[in-house]
Amino acid sequence: MASITLRNRGRRRRQQHRIAPYEFLAPFFIFFIGLFIVPIVYAIIQALYTQKTNGLGFGVSRTVFVGLANFESIVQSGTFWRGVGRVALFGIVQIPIMMILALALALVLDTQLVRLRRFFRLAMFLPYAVPGVIAAILWSFLYLPGLSPIVPLLHHIPGLGHVNLVSRGTVLWSIANIVTWEWTGYDMLIVIASLQSIPPEIYEAARVEGASEWQIAWRIKIPMLAPALGMSGLFSIIGTLQLFNEPLVLKSMTPAITSSYTPNMYAYSTAFSSNNYHEAAAIAVLLAAITFVFSFLLLTTLSRRGVLQ
Repeated sequence: MASITLRNRGRRRRQQHRIAPYEFLAPFFIFFIGLFIVPIVYAIIQALYTQKTNGLGFGVSRTVFVGLANFESIVQSGTFWRGVGRVALFGIVQIPIMMILALALALVLDTQLVRLRRFFRLAMFLPYAVPGVIAAILWSFLYLPGLSPIVPLLHHIPGLGHVNLVSRGTVLWSIANIVTWEWTGYDMLIVIASLQSIPPEIYEAARVEGASEWQIAWRIKIPMLAPALGMSGLFSIIGTLQLFNEPLVLKSMTPAITSSYTPNMYAYSTAFSSNNYHEAAAIAVLLAAITFVFSFLLLTTLSRRGVLQ
């Protein structure tokens, strides 16, 4: 009897050990499914329906299954693709500039020649703590011709003439300036954290071999920062495709920004201005698919080049 009892206890312990990892993972999967998977599935389902009314629009509305009709309407419309092209141009220009600035600031603050490094790190990170809406409002006062102290100074620069920072040709880059101001410090801290993980013995060996600080930065630090830069670039691409707060705030200050200026603004106006929630869901699903494709291509490219290994 004693041996049977011991075997049963041993079996229960082994079963508990097998179940224990799943018990620890259960809260994550519950929140992941509830807050991520369920909304995606719900959006896809909503995109397959539309609202129709009888009696010239005065009857009772009913939900009708239309399959892929909402997606076909959006794909055939140029409004959605103009917004996608606009944020694509935004990302092609803004992301490299932001990443170069973040890398340069991190390399400078990583040297021993800079004093008060903690202060400068905090000062450069503070813009990230400012919400995007507040940042756009603050910068709008520097953009509007009647309020800005910068615009009158630009008028005195030879060759510039009349400058309008919220015109149709410049407002996209004014938004890019706001986003760069917000996120450069965040990317800089990611790069600094990656720099601190590099063993200092590597730098010491390079200095013994006669390498200068510039050579150490170019041949050692930057190559070893490739994984951090790759992931920051991926997050930046995702954020660019989701551009919303900054253009929405500036929309009330310039006619150059329309309600469909970016895909997210297009979905927002379709849902809450046109009350067409099903088409808005289709826009959101298409945007999610485009974001997935861009992210997958970038991750595949970086993996093949050994950047993320």
